[in-house]
Amino acid sequence: MERNDIIDFKALEKELQAALTADEKYKRENAAKLRAVEQRVASYEEFRGIVLASHLKPLEQKDKMGGKRTAPWNCHTTQESTSQDEGTEIFQEKTLFQPETSAEFYRDWRRHLRSGPERYQALLQLGGPRLGRLFQMDVGFGLLGELLVALADHMRPGDRAAILGILHSLTSTGRFTLNLSLLSHAERESCRGLFQKLQATSVPRPTAEGLSQEEQRLEEQSGGPQEEEGLLQELLGLYQVN
Repeated sequence: MERNDIIDFKALEKELQAALTADEKYKRENAAKLRAVEQRVASYEEFRGIVLASHLKPLEQKDKMGGKRTAPWNCHTTQESTSQDEGTEIFQEKTLFQPETSAEFYRDWRRHLRSGPERYQALLQLGGPRLGRLFQMDVGFGLLGELLVALADHMRPGDRAAILGILHSLTSTGRFTLNLSLLSHAERESCRGLFQKLQATSVPRPTAEGLSQEEQRLEEQSGGPQEEEGLLQELLGLYQVN
């Protein structure tokens, strides 16, 4: 058998495990969302707390307080802190942010991309179409607000078209309307501020008299600023920005 024909079973196992972990996380958080809605929680903070604690299990009768603790009560936070330095060192060796699954995106976004500029650059690097494919099923709880904040805080006028593409792709993800309704007040303000910046950077469309016949033909074919403005107006409605 040729060397190139050898199957890397370790890589396949790792990919399968990542997919199973992402699927389990999605089902767990979705069940917590439904449970919180049924309980009619009084505030967004209470709803968020229920979802974020969905991985915790209740104590059993055999569990004792004050005794020797053989395992951490919250393995998720402990595992993240103990392996953070090693993971950061490995991540810094990468030159591109290229998650293949939503689970990989969550891992790198929350663990390694800590600063706003890093997150903003990562979103531009991925682009709207790829983000839409990664989160076709659902954008993880709380993530939509983080994406909007990163875009709003660091938007550059020259990235206007790319940002419009990202915003448009996010609207096609699963449960977009639900995730939008769960934005915190600060996240809603960031969303509104982002659209104000997008509106402020609108490029006036030149009149037909100021264009040659060739320029008019090229503009009609490409859509140009007119197409961007149409998309912006559509997104204002989808994101419920007044």
